[in-house]
Formats: sequence, C-alpha cells, structure tokens
Amino acid sequence: MRVVVAGYGMAGARVVSELRARGADVTAFGAETHRPYNRVMLSTLLAGKVREDDLTLAAPPPGADLRLGVPVTALDLARRVVVTPEGEQAYDALVLATGATAVLPPMDGVPAATAHVLRTLDDCRGILAAAGGARSAVVLGGGLLGLEAARGLAGCGLAVTVVHAGGHVMDRQLDPDGGHVLARTLRDLGVCVRVGARATAWTGDRLLLADGTAVPGDLLVVACGARPDTALARAAGLAVHRGVLVDDGLRTSDPHVYAVGDCAEHDGTVHGLVAPAWEQAAALADRLTGGTARYRGSRLVTRLKAGGIDLAAMGSVAPDPDAEVVTFADPARGTYVRLVIRGDRLAGAVLLGDNPSVGAVTQLYDRDAPVPADRRSLLFGRAFGAEPAAPAASPAFMPDHAVVCRCNSVPKAAITACWRSGARSVADVAAATRATTGCGGCADAVTGIVDWLSTVEPEVTV
Repeated sequence: MRVVVAGYGMAGARVVSELRARGADVTAFGAETHRPYNRVMLSTLLAGKVREDDLTLAAPPPGADLRLGVPVTALDLARRVVVTPEGEQAYDALVLATGATAVLPPMDGVPAATAHVLRTLDDCRGILAAAGGARSAVVLGGGLLGLEAARGLAGCGLAVTVVHAGGHVMDRQLDPDGGHVLARTLRDLGVCVRVGARATAWTGDRLLLADGTAVPGDLLVVACGARPDTALARAAGLAVHRGVLVDDGLRTSDPHVYAVGDCAEHDGTVHGLVAPAWEQAAALADRLTGGTARYRGSRLVTRLKAGGIDLAAMGSVAPDPDAEVVTFADPARGTYVRLVIRGDRLAGAVLLGDNPSVGAVTQLYDRDAPVPADRRSLLFGRAFGAEPAAPAASPAFMPDHAVVCRCNSVPKAAITACWRSGARSVADVAAATRATTGCGGCADAVTGIVDWLSTVEPEVTV
C-alpha cells in the first residue's frame, strides 16, 4: 500500500514514524522547509529557555520519502493523486495532517509589520527579532497560547499587557474564580491583564479598545486561537464542518482519505492538542497496516507552560447541578483547586499553584478511576488530619505504572527498561520512548529518574 501524508508537522511526522515502524510505504509532503519541530515549545523558545535545536523532532525513519518545502496544492480524489509543485503523486491511502492556521481578528491594522502570530518557527523568529528593539508588547488573547506568549515576552525583558475579550483568562478551561487567581499570579509576575476588553484597531504602537482607551506597545502578538486548515479538503469536496469530518477509523467522507491532528474533527470535537494527534496517528497507522484499532476520543489535560505558573486543567469545570464541586482558594499564594465529581469519578478539575496532588488527580482523571472518599486529600495532597507527606526522597517510591510523560503515555517502567537496555541520558531515553518530546512538562521528572538510575545497579529491581 502506498500512503501519502499531506503535512509534516507534529501529527504528520508521527503518522510517518508509526507507519514505517509497521513497514508501510510512505511519502510525506511538508510545506515548511525545516525539519519537524515541537510547536508546543515555541513559547519556551520565545522565553529563551531553549534553543531552536532543542525543538527539533527525531529524523524521519529509514525508508520514508520526505519532501520538505513541497506543499500539497490540490487533491484529485477520482484519480487518487495529490498535486504538488514537483508534480503528481499517486496514493492508495492519503492522510491529511494539514494542521491549523492562526485566527486574525477582523480589525483595522491587522495584519501589519508590527503585528505577529505565534504558530510556526518563522513566526517565533519574527517576534524575537521585533522584541530585540522593543520595550513593551501587547498580547491580544488571554487563552493558553496568549498567556504562554506573554510570559515568554516578559522573559525577554518586555513590559507585557494581555488584552482579553472574555470575563476571565483561559475561560475555555477555567471557571471565573480560577481565572481571577491566575490573573493575580500573572500580575505578580509582571504581566498586566485586561479582561472584558474588545479591541477595535492596532495603530502600530497602541491597541485601541471599544471603550475608548488604548494600550501602548511596541509590538502586538495576536493569540486569538487557531482554525483547522481545511482548504485542501474543502476544495476537493470532502465533508468539512469546523474540521475535516472523520469517523472512529479517522476516515473522511472519501474511503481512501484520512485526517489526523488539528485539521480533523472527530465526534464534534477538534482537539488542537498534541496528545490526541499522536493517539490518532497510532490508531490510523494500525488500521492502514491491517489492524482494527479505533479512535474513541481523548481525555485531555491542559498544562500551562509558563515560568512561575503551574496549572493543570482537565475535563469540564462548568456548573453542574448533578455534580459535587469541591474547591479551595488561596489567592495570596496563587493556589486554586476546583474538582467536579459526578458519581465517584472526576468530570473535571483545575489545579493552579504548587499542589502535591496534581499527579494523583491527573491519573484519576486519565483512568476514569474512583476518587477517594476523603476529597480533601485531593485538595491538599494528604488525608485530612494526617501529617503532610514528605517529598519522595527517590524515584524508587514512584510506582512502575505511574505515567511520567502524558503526551506519549510513557510510564516509569518504560524509562527504567530503556535505561537497562543501554540508554544513559535523557536524550537517549527521549529517542527510545519519546518522553519529553511533547509539551516538555515531564523533563524534570525524566531527568530525575535517569539520574537516580545511574546510581543503582542495573540488576536491582525497582
């Protein structure tokens, strides 16, 4: 079977890797000239915490035919060929992994030389170049990407103001109380926040608001969300709603065409996160090589990757008369927890600030497992009336089944097995297991496990 992949970002690269691991004949076309990179870490690059080389994903597996800088420009479904600047390429199965494009608000002054989006590596380079001669910046959009960009720019030494039309920041993931605590934390970190503010125009040195006020800035970063890139699919006549519609087999309305990642809409949902894209890639590769895997959706955990902020949000925390809601707030310390429990399962949760129970809550949600009878143990990391648990002195106390890297579903046991097979560095472990190559939030944990393993005998069972 000849498989063609249109798009070679994080989703497309994973599809190619999964297919080649199963021996499939695959050709991939990527519009960008760069090797695939970790788009999730662009805000970390913006903050100067990593280098460009640190974002590069693994080289394509042997046998993959990769065409970088060669976009697919059209689909001919009847003839089963894709059209590119280099000519036509026939396929037996086509995988669309075209990703998403940044949403630009319909207002005067955008796009402009001093208005940027943060979607690609070239976008990040442009922002860094503009920030080099700037003293202040405005970020339009107080969602996940906007706040990550704001902290990145603040890390460059700029005075940053976030302007958000919603009533509180990250209003898709947080309830109002959690949003207010997060805004206070941001202000303490030097990022000003204006909510309930509708922007009307960008003049090049200030953002004009509907209430007649203006927010000055030397550059503007627009973070108003992303839209599935469905242009190829629409032009070819595939069924499209918000994204390219797919079933549990990731199949589109054409039986020979599939879609994964940010461009795909499954069961009414466009996920827009890397973990579901990689789950889809694995399921699709299995099906295209004779398997029966089905994609049933993903249980999402959103992490805010910004210096000085520790935030995990999962499921829905919206008011629900049939659910039990447990909350704790300490705004002065930047701490907020909200648990929404339906039956004896977590329907959603928000954990903001330093909270020792974040790992336990995340695993309960991931596994759809029963919550403990004493809910306060999930608020404070210990049972009520018990002495605070001392931090684990060694990763030896971490269960083997504990998931260390959520993006790639890598448990501690896999890292241990990898080390015993010869891996002796975090880079070696990442190459073998893909741990740390998603959002990067597990890097410290993986480093700790590798450092600990280097002090024990390989024969010791842990």
